[in-house]
Amino acid sequence: MTNHWIDFKNADVILVMGANPASNHPISMKWVMRAREKGAKLIVVDPRFTQTAAKADLYAPMRSGTDIAFLGGMIKYILDNKLYFKDYVVNYTNAPFLVNADFKGPVSSTACSRAMTTRHGSTTKRPGATRWARTGSRKRTRRFRARIVRSSS
Repeated sequence: MTNHWIDFKNADVILVMGANPASNHPISMKWVMRAREKGAKLIVVDPRFTQTAAKADLYAPMRSGTDIAFLGGMIKYILDNKLYFKDYVVNYTNAPFLVNADFKGPVSSTACSRAMTTRHGSTTKRPGATRWARTGSRKRTRRFRARIVRSSS
């Protein structure tokens, strides 16, 4: 976080994800509550119903491990409905340097495989792959397997 806790009071929306500032960071929660008094919305995304979730305007329970999918859905919704501050995004982020819609994409897979074939002689053979196989790791693997077989019998 680059801003101070006091800056929370200027927020329109506060997203708390996988944390419980009401219990763990009571000073930060003080400023979150000041923002709510000024009209900000508090969204809590957590599998557990915590003290922070009890104070939230919107509580979104989710299964553990689905937070990236949840954030991806939020980003898609915000972009599709143009719910972002365009002036801020254009002037203070790298958005103006993103690839435009007319970009054709990567070359076809056949062109890539042709380039690999001409460079290395085969699409499956990588430089150094045979060298790795000859380093003696096969002998170590056989010894390890033999130890497992002996110890299990």
